[in-house]
Amino acid sequence: MNSFIMESTEKKSRVPARLDFLQSGTGLILGLFMWVHMLLICSIILGKGSFNFVAKTMELAFLSDNGQGFPIAVFFAVFIIFTLFIIHALLGVRKFPISWKQHRIIVDQMQMMKHQDTNLWYIQVFTGFIMFFAGSVHLYTMLTNPGSIGPYMSADRIVSGNMWPLYIILLICVELHATIGIYRLCMKWGWFAGKDARKSRAKLKTLKNRLTIFFLSIGILALLVFVVIGIKHKDRAGERYDNHAAAEHVQADDKALETNILEEEIAIEKITIENPSREIEKIISEEINDSHDKIPAPEAEHDWEIKQPADTTHEVQ
Repeated sequence: MNSFIMESTEKKSRVPARLDFLQSGTGLILGLFMWVHMLLICSIILGKGSFNFVAKTMELAFLSDNGQGFPIAVFFAVFIIFTLFIIHALLGVRKFPISWKQHRIIVDQMQMMKHQDTNLWYIQVFTGFIMFFAGSVHLYTMLTNPGSIGPYMSADRIVSGNMWPLYIILLICVELHATIGIYRLCMKWGWFAGKDARKSRAKLKTLKNRLTIFFLSIGILALLVFVVIGIKHKDRAGERYDNHAAAEHVQADDKALETNILEEEIAIEKITIENPSREIEKIISEEINDSHDKIPAPEAEHDWEIKQPADTTHEVQ
């Protein structure tokens, strides 16, 4: 039997490879951004002042004369991230199972193979699907209100705005999706492979698990801090931290002034008790001055009569 080898003269398309590379690039940028973003958000754990400093720095407050910053800087940053988010989501959707039949085939294969990395891929697909909706809501909120980032306004949005369920879901999905995604990128492109691929894979998987636990822990703690602040600030929802801090500063100045006055009065009383003779001299001096003020002044006519000499001259006839 003769065998025939048919060589195709058609050039294979490089579009799928380029799209895959673009998906990996946008995913890497978004994953690293989310880690940095989470660290900045968790500055609320250190106090309201720390988070306000971070927020004002993001608004480039150090470049403004009044220290209020430029919320437009936040707008452009969110716009860039939102654009990358949409591009990454659209590129990822092409790998999703588009029918129930495809979904069942994938689940059956996962149960048969029991391969951990395949299970991680499925988790990434599931979390990515949820993030497409929950993340869009969050990014749109930040895009339309770039100046609403602060200890009180962020806490009010979570508590008074009833956004806490969305942020809990988004926190879990983002951290799982980001850590799994960067781990799979390392496996796919051979980053940190080393001489022994198996040992490198085990180390990267351990690092992935630790990073997931770390970011989930600080993220949940930060969310709890925001909830506590939002509950305490619920009766003044919408108030900015800067205005509240200024009011507290004025109250502190007034209280300090009252304290100084009280301390001066206490010091005077102490001096009076320790030196009673001075107090007696003060009383006597005040009584003498009062007595001088009570002496009536001489009448004007009487003064004139005393001052005018008698006329003793006689006219000579």
